[in-house]
Amino acid sequence: MEDPFLHLASLSSYIAQQFVQFIEDLICRDILGWSEYLVDFGGLLVNFTSDGGCRTVPEACSFPSRVSDTGTSFRIHARRSSYVNDNLPVNSLLEIVRSNQSYGGFRLIFEGLMLPVYGLRFTWKLSLASWRCFISHIRCALVQVQSVISRVHTTLRGSSDDIGWLQQATEMAPVVDGSARFRELLQDIRNGQHTLPDSFVYLLIPGFFSNHGPLYFVSTKKFFSKMGLTCHIAKIHSEASVEQNAWELKQCIEELHWGSGKHVMLLGHSKGGVDAAAALSKYWHDLKDKVAGLAFVQSPYGGIPVASDILRDGQIADKETRRIMEFLLCKLIKGDIRALEDLTYEKRKEFLKNHKLPDDIPLISFHSEASIALNVIATMSHIAHAELPWLPLPGFGDNESENVIQAGCQVPVIVPVSAALALCALHLQLRYGEKSDGLVTCRDAEVPGSVVVKPDIKLDHAWMVYSSWRKDPNEADASEMCEALLTMLVELGMKRKEVC
Repeated sequence: MEDPFLHLASLSSYIAQQFVQFIEDLICRDILGWSEYLVDFGGLLVNFTSDGGCRTVPEACSFPSRVSDTGTSFRIHARRSSYVNDNLPVNSLLEIVRSNQSYGGFRLIFEGLMLPVYGLRFTWKLSLASWRCFISHIRCALVQVQSVISRVHTTLRGSSDDIGWLQQATEMAPVVDGSARFRELLQDIRNGQHTLPDSFVYLLIPGFFSNHGPLYFVSTKKFFSKMGLTCHIAKIHSEASVEQNAWELKQCIEELHWGSGKHVMLLGHSKGGVDAAAALSKYWHDLKDKVAGLAFVQSPYGGIPVASDILRDGQIADKETRRIMEFLLCKLIKGDIRALEDLTYEKRKEFLKNHKLPDDIPLISFHSEASIALNVIATMSHIAHAELPWLPLPGFGDNESENVIQAGCQVPVIVPVSAALALCALHLQLRYGEKSDGLVTCRDAEVPGSVVVKPDIKLDHAWMVYSSWRKDPNEADASEMCEALLTMLVELGMKRKEVC
């Protein structure tokens, strides 16, 4: 590869030669004009040679348009004049022409004098280029610093501006508090007064990760079946998108209605309530004669801060966090990342703007507050059964005959779900100052136009579907609360019919 400084030197020499040539042309042109002025009196065409001689040529010869760059000869055309003698001062003109032959030395001197100028120009351009490069790097650094500051601000800000946006939207319908009536119905149920009619089909819609929880809504379904009620658990992919589950729920509702000839009462927990609301808002024309009401149980109708804080763009490590969640949801549990994206505030705002719930359907919103006391850490949740067919294990009963579990019996699987949700609730309270059940804030669970139910006991997000390992007989369980909610929903439907 050729040296770039050699190219710069060649370029400087070429420019110097052109400049010197330009000066030479100017000098020669001046000499030509002076000579023409002197010879003009003779009216002759004189040819000056480099050896000091001269000769005349006929007047008809053409005037040369250019002076030779070697300086050896000049052709000057002189006009005739009757006022000048034939004797011309030729020798003085020859002296002038001879003196022009020495311009070669002047050229070398001029080039030598111009070299420092060219060096200064090169240095100036190099300095200017270095300064521009430095300024460019400074600008890039400032852009990166501003980007980091923006990401830090977005991360620290989190969902502060989004929580409770349903209450701030003026176009949303107001809610009505129905907690007192709910407590009355719950007390009657605990006293043995069950008024839930069998003229409906009750469909329980599970939420997120229900496919990996075999006991999800199982106890509630058994409780309803013992009372002679028709109850089903919707078979949907809990980690699928809201739109996909809405379509599947629409088909499930139509099958239940055609098979029984009864209206369907819906009760959705967590994401199940969002899926059910999407089915009604998108396919209400097909479902308005088949659905009698919808009860939201701890459903993030407005969005969920946990999902938004994980998948929000423009925060620190947003791309890395998304890749981790895609690996967990898509690779490990074979789900869809859109199932989590659909619960973010951005997606919920977009969906509710395009798909609103119908006004002529009874709605109930149930939300609770998780306890953050220290004793909650010791609370265990019964989420599944495990079969151990090979070894006999100690039993969990009180009778001596049950101290040993025979091969093939089921062993309960208990995990500290309540402890994890208590930590999440503490995080949301410290960061945003919002009360929640560990995942869904109370304000985001209130559906516009619905009757809001707030229990007087602290319940976490998983309590409604996973019963506690150590039950308190003085408190209502999840099945009784679901019955109270559906009974209240039936009453709201009857009141609407009376008004109409």
